[in-house]
Amino acid sequence: MTSTSTPPGLARFNALDEDAARAALHEACTSTAWVRRLLAARPYATPEDLYTASDAAMAELTAEDLTEAMAGHPPIGRPEPGDPTSAREQSGMAGASEQLKAEMLELNLAYQEKFGHVFLICATGRTGEQMRDAVKERIGNSPEQEREIVRTELGRINRIRLARLVEED
Repeated sequence: MTSTSTPPGLARFNALDEDAARAALHEACTSTAWVRRLLAARPYATPEDLYTASDAAMAELTAEDLTEAMAGHPPIGRPEPGDPTSAREQSGMAGASEQLKAEMLELNLAYQEKFGHVFLICATGRTGEQMRDAVKERIGNSPEQEREIVRTELGRINRIRLARLVEED
């Protein structure tokens, strides 16, 4: 239900046809189950309603759903060429030294070998050193611990991306 109190960006999202809304949500998160749950709950009265729905959908994702969502994220230090979202989110690595970039590549590969997926962290606002330290710390986790950390990090990323979606003019 849109009203005059609904922010313009959210009202625009609510008014999108289903295919356009699905595409917009898919840009935020590549999990089909997450997208389906958020589509089913439209329209949203407030951005907080959307974020709450996102958090609830994230909590319900299976291990397979999480794998699908992670597949939409490039490794830290290697944003997708031409993808302004991953470049913006990983900007903490942009000015990193060649030594730090090489270390992150090595750590990313070791992490991926252990867990079978990219190291995922909400990189927004983090320095390259902070991301390096996080992967060093998390590589010692069990797969079960890491899956729940990834779920939390994905939830943070999704909230940031949804905020950008509904705040755009």
